[in-house]
Amino acid sequence: MSKRPEPEPVDPARLGELARAVIAADRFPRLATVDGDQPRVRPVSPVRTDGFTVYVANLRRYHKTAELEANPKCELVYLAPDHDQVRITGVAEVVRDRALLDEIWRTNPLLRAYLGSPDNPELVVYRIRPTRVRFMREWALDYHEVPLGAGAQEPSAAGP
Repeated sequence: MSKRPEPEPVDPARLGELARAVIAADRFPRLATVDGDQPRVRPVSPVRTDGFTVYVANLRRYHKTAELEANPKCELVYLAPDHDQVRITGVAEVVRDRALLDEIWRTNPLLRAYLGSPDNPELVVYRIRPTRVRFMREWALDYHEVPLGAGAQEPSAAGP
């Protein structure tokens, strides 16, 4: 029988840094929502990340729009190439701040290519405000609570 791999120890003082590195490494985290009594998970491409606050663009006609309207509680899961994992539990809200929407629009060529205008009525941008962040090292099978303030960093635009 083979021996179970030993995960690298986690320095609690570095949890924020470790979590941010996983987030930076995964361009397509998975977003979990609830559709009635059925969980739904799909990859998303965040359009901006401010620490552990994540912004996700969506089209009004997509199922996740109705799901988040009915229940804004959601979770993002990020997985690094080395299989370290970050889970951001949060609440989604529609971004209505025009200056923020314009900034997101300017920094995301993919949005511009597909939607043509920030005034496209199909466009919805969600801000997922974290209520809990957890980090897990590959093979550890044990989550570490990451202080929400440990996510503080400069905003980053996402996308190609």
